[in-house]
Amino acid sequence: MPQLDTSTWFTTILSMILALFFMFQLKISNHFYPSNPSPKDTKLTEHKTPWEEKWTKIYLPLSLPLH
Repeated sequence: MPQLDTSTWFTTILSMILALFFMFQLKISNHFYPSNPSPKDTKLTEHKTPWEEKWTKIYLPLSLPLH
């Protein structure tokens, strides 16, 4: 039975890892990332919803009177 030649495995695996690394670096470098993200003030936008203007009461089962 012939012996399996593993002498080129190290070179093959190393070149594959390097190729994947460079491919991912090129893929990531095409994306735009903001350098200084500024915090947004959420208190400026006030929305009036219909249930804020109407009187509503929620009856919970625990708040009902006992009989």
